[in-house]
Formats: sequence, structure tokens, C-alpha cells
Amino acid sequence: MSRSPHTPNFQHRRALILHRPHPTVDAINRQLTQIGMAADSFWPELPSEIDAAVYSVVFFDADMGHDSQFPWGAGEAPMPAIALIGSEAPGRIAWAIRRGADAHLLKPVAGGGIYSAVLIAREAFERRLSLRLEVMGLKERLSKRESVAEATALLMLIEGLSPAEAYRALRLRAMTERVSIEAMAGRLLEQNSGRPRRHDSA
Repeated sequence: MSRSPHTPNFQHRRALILHRPHPTVDAINRQLTQIGMAADSFWPELPSEIDAAVYSVVFFDADMGHDSQFPWGAGEAPMPAIALIGSEAPGRIAWAIRRGADAHLLKPVAGGGIYSAVLIAREAFERRLSLRLEVMGLKERLSKRESVAEATALLMLIEGLSPAEAYRALRLRAMTERVSIEAMAGRLLEQNSGRPRRHDSA
């Protein structure tokens, strides 16, 4: 028998609403209440000291919004973001995208749409975060490989070794010190930074 799909539960979660007092805000609050969420509304900006960890989603006005309203940079929202769009002017839509909108709602917001928008925004946000972490991991791995290559070249210079001999020497040092070869390479580069090379002084 197949299992029923998991239904997300938003009970006791909180939302941020960055929008001027408006019937749209009232409609969002009503729908959030129906799915078990509460909301805090702010205008004209979010407080710089706001604790982002408390909130599961932010709704923001794409019509009158501007960058200085947010305590984080464009595309760096620490939670899923939903743009509230009344004017479909290309410039306003482009700004909402640049801010990192994970989903959107067209104004005026009526009696539905909040639940699906929150689900879509959360999924898009989690994918974006996962991709960012993956890219960071790849950059870190590339940086470590570059360190190994630099340390190998350094051993070739200061000890007159061939590439294969220098790499084996680096591995041997790492094994002796019981650290990874990347960590050993970093140590070697740090220890020899600014030190004259044996072949340079010859």
C-alpha cells in the first residue's frame, strides 16, 4: 500500500509582512491564521535587529519596495521570500527577482493562494540554499587542490625534487603528522611564506 504524501505543517510558525497597512495585509493575516501561522507586519522597513531565525517566510511589497527596507542584501534573504505584486511593470518585477523572490502573489490578495505560495517559496528557497552550499563546497575543494599543487611546487623548488617525488614527500609528511594532505599543504605554505627559496638564493 502506498504511503500518503507528507503534508507540511505550519502550526506555530511565524511570518514577516513588509507592506504598508492595506486590505492585502489583512487578507494575508486571515489566511495565515487558517494554516496555523501568525505574522508580524512592518512598514516602511524591517528592523535591523530582527531575529530571522524566528520567521519561516517573508512577504514583501514589490510595488513600493526598495533595497534599504531590508537588513540583508539582495538575494540573501535568510528565509523564503514572497513578492506581493500589484503592478506588473517590468522594472518592479525585475527588482523583486533581484531581491530573491522565491514565489509571488498578485494583489489584491483575496481568499486563497497563501498556502500554495508558502509551499512553493519554501521549496525554491531550500533548493537555492542547497545549490549555494554545493557551490561553496566545490570552491573549497578547488582551493584545497590548489594548495596541494602549490605545496608540491614549493617542495620541488626548495628540495630540488621531481613533481612525483615532491608529491610523495608531501603525502609522507601528512601521514607522519596524521593530517590530511590538504592540511599539510596549508601548513607547508604558511611555514614558508616569505622565506627565500633555496634555488632563488643559489
